[in-house]
Amino acid sequence: MSYLTLDGVACATPDGSLLFSDLNLSLAHESVGLVGRNGSGKSTLLQAIAMQGPVAQGTITCRGRVGFLRQLPPVGTQTVGDTLGGEALACLRRIESGTAADADYEQADWTLPARLDAATASVGLPPLDVERPLAALSGGERMRVMLAGLLLDHTDILLLDEPTNNLDDAGRDAVLDLLQRWHGPVVVASHDRALLEHVDRIVELTRTGIHVVGGGWSVFEQQRSAERARALDALDKAESAVKSARRDRQREAEKQAQRDKRGRAVAARKSEPKILLHARQQRAEQTAGRYRAVGNDSVAQAGDALAQAQADVERVVPIRIAMPSCGLPTRHVLVEARHVMCEREGRRLFGPLDLTIRGPERIALTGPNGSGKTSLIRLLLGDEPPQEGAITADRGDMALLDQHISLLERSETALGAVRRLNPEMTAGQAHDALASYGFRNRWGDRPVESLSGGERVRLALACLFSRPRPPRMLILDEPTNHLDVEATMLLEEALQAYDGALLCVSHDRGFRDALKLEREVSLSAKT
Repeated sequence: MSYLTLDGVACATPDGSLLFSDLNLSLAHESVGLVGRNGSGKSTLLQAIAMQGPVAQGTITCRGRVGFLRQLPPVGTQTVGDTLGGEALACLRRIESGTAADADYEQADWTLPARLDAATASVGLPPLDVERPLAALSGGERMRVMLAGLLLDHTDILLLDEPTNNLDDAGRDAVLDLLQRWHGPVVVASHDRALLEHVDRIVELTRTGIHVVGGGWSVFEQQRSAERARALDALDKAESAVKSARRDRQREAEKQAQRDKRGRAVAARKSEPKILLHARQQRAEQTAGRYRAVGNDSVAQAGDALAQAQADVERVVPIRIAMPSCGLPTRHVLVEARHVMCEREGRRLFGPLDLTIRGPERIALTGPNGSGKTSLIRLLLGDEPPQEGAITADRGDMALLDQHISLLERSETALGAVRRLNPEMTAGQAHDALASYGFRNRWGDRPVESLSGGERVRLALACLFSRPRPPRMLILDEPTNHLDVEATMLLEEALQAYDGALLCVSHDRGFRDALKLEREVSLSAKT
């Protein structure tokens, strides 16, 4: 029996631009991973399945109750209790406190405490104060609470939109365990390669078509690598065909020039009647015209094939970025923190902490959700002072690349971002900087808000590393959370070539491994 059926489904942007089309899918007890570049329509599709958004065409049939986990929507004034049981939990608490009305006893869900314990345990959620505001929780804690609340809702079909964003390793393991234990259909939009390794099928959404691959990420990546190899081979052949067509046209032009020369020599000798010479000249001109037309057609056809091959390569082969050297000396001290303490709402997050960062060190900043990793970053950047202790840092040499790529302003253009962050640049220099990071022609006029996640990463790198002196230390705060896999791999490759210091907060194991981090600084949550 199929619980979820998609028949010829297409989705579009609010302005009517088609995202993808002709998606056919039928799910019973299996999991499907949705992948695609940022802006390809993954979240839009999940919203359509959850009946929270329209489809441009086709039909979606759901048999069962749909549970939809969004990417951390605004929480407003919600508390933990509002998400974990809501009024049903409040009803039981009134009964326990002796303030219940008669209706509370009639409406009480006596199974809720046991189900609540099972749901929170299934996502690795520690005991939390139900009166605590969701907004006071870390991103990872909030995600776990919302996922547990979803499981309490008698869900048959799970829709998960980037469920491992902000989760620590324990949280990611809990989501993976849930995925493997779930008996109904699961559709998960994710860039988490470790999670995608365990789905039954992967569906890639593109403007050029739907690609469905049976198996997890490794199988999908193998097929994609083969497609890239085919695209590059087709490009080589197309380039050779253009060169060959141009050579053929040139050779024919040279032959025709020789024929014309011989014809002029005959005419100069005046050995034939004028009428025959005129007829010979006409035939020669007609023949030359046909040869030129054939040669130009061949070159044009080869050029069209080359343009298509280049477009295919741009579609499937990631952009390569050459990172400049920042010239950081090996033992140069960038950060010196002594006896630093951080507290929030009367809770000690960490400390006292001593930390020295020098030379091109690559450091992993780790700790469970809520342990204060982002808070420490704010202290190092000077955004706020520590409650205790002191920090000295070369903040002019430091730059932050976070999950929101917040150094960019959504309303500005790509060119405007480069010039705002590098005011010494001329317009021409800014255009050159953009071109070196893959932004050509009129890309500089596009607003930041219209760029995909991968494009924003490239723009941020262009802003940071096109200046005369690139930053000597990069602080990464979950930079891959909202990036598609292509953008994540682009960022990995760029940072592998970076010769400055790195302080990295990331729960993406594949990303951490790719950066070859040398040292770990661990924070542990304290009360």
